[in-house]
Amino acid sequence: MSQQLLIISGVPWFDDHGRTVNAHGGCIVGENGLYYLFGEYKTDEENRFAGFSCYSSPDLVHWTFRRIVLPQQKNGPMGPGRIGERVKVMRCLATGRYVMYMHADDLEYRDPYICYAVCDTIDGDYEFRGPLTFHGEPIRRWDLGVFQDDDGTGYLLVHEGDVYRLAADYQSAEELVCEGVALGGEAPAVAKLGGRYWMLFSGKTSWDCNDNYCLSAPSMRGPWTYQGLFAPEGTMTCNSQTLYVLPVHTEHGEIAMYMGDRWSFPHQASAATYVWQRLSVNHGRLRLADYRPAWSPASGEAEPFEGRRIKVGFRSDKAGESVSVPFHGSRVALTGRADPWGSYARVGIRRAGADGESVMAADPIFVSWYAKSPDCGYRYVSPELPEDDYVLTVTVTGEVPQWTDKSGQRFGSVGSVVDVDEAIVA
Repeated sequence: MSQQLLIISGVPWFDDHGRTVNAHGGCIVGENGLYYLFGEYKTDEENRFAGFSCYSSPDLVHWTFRRIVLPQQKNGPMGPGRIGERVKVMRCLATGRYVMYMHADDLEYRDPYICYAVCDTIDGDYEFRGPLTFHGEPIRRWDLGVFQDDDGTGYLLVHEGDVYRLAADYQSAEELVCEGVALGGEAPAVAKLGGRYWMLFSGKTSWDCNDNYCLSAPSMRGPWTYQGLFAPEGTMTCNSQTLYVLPVHTEHGEIAMYMGDRWSFPHQASAATYVWQRLSVNHGRLRLADYRPAWSPASGEAEPFEGRRIKVGFRSDKAGESVSVPFHGSRVALTGRADPWGSYARVGIRRAGADGESVMAADPIFVSWYAKSPDCGYRYVSPELPEDDYVLTVTVTGEVPQWTDKSGQRFGSVGSVVDVDEAIVA
């Protein structure tokens, strides 16, 4: 089996059951030597709240599914026919309890609330408490982030750049410390780097990505100064939307890891992926300048997926057309070009059974070849399998993933192309 421990951005990840890691729009909390990943448990059929998931990992590479820590509620803001997004969790130092925050809404995004839930254990069943309040009134906002300062003070961040200081028990907002510092911004996240506070924002382009930007300040109260893009212009922030910033300890010291979502509407459960990259402060500016498709969380350095390369050379936009790649090994990766003409393929792996009939080794999932900013790189990396003879099959779906936002503006692909360059067998 492959011994490489790599974070590979933009490909489906798999848990201990061989299912895709389904935890979008969330965060990571470190505790007792483990990383706990929380996120939206998406479906491949429609955009609705199906629960918030929790996974754990000792190394940011191997993920164990813990449970759905907050399922759909019987009624209310997180009940049937509702949206649940942007889940964030912090441990309150004053109470020792874990507090979960989320955006609740109706399916048309016209009934927003910031809500919260609590739990005594990090991966237990969270108790839904309802809307978070400020001066006794529900906070009727949507995209959110959280930040815990060195002294344990908790902050709630919302779209447009409002920042609330939370009460000591984290179960209400006590003070609006700054307002409207990022008009038009959403998906807020905060990091403390180089002695300053950095607030990251995305523009509003629905499920599509854009060039995200940042502001900096000497304290959470500001004054916040616009610092421009933190990734190279035109890369659409590595085709992702900002999510969270996590400190990661490596053998060379602590680094800051940018966590971004690469959404994939409508097939979010299997085809939406994660972009985790190293952030740094250079000459007083926040930078994600060196995109690393694969890197080691142990060293913090770039490292390619190693294996025997097989030329595939498949490109098609015709529904039902496929290519099969026989291989012997325990893991396989696919490389190819993703661009605005790209779409979905179904990718699965079979192996020969004892009676000569092939059996499924890795269930087919949707894999996306769409990217707003063209990218040549990893498109799929299989779960680890017992070393054997297998056949990987890529089948074009013919879909053209398109959608509109509330204003009717169109987003998404202009084609249904699937482009496979090589297979890499480990």
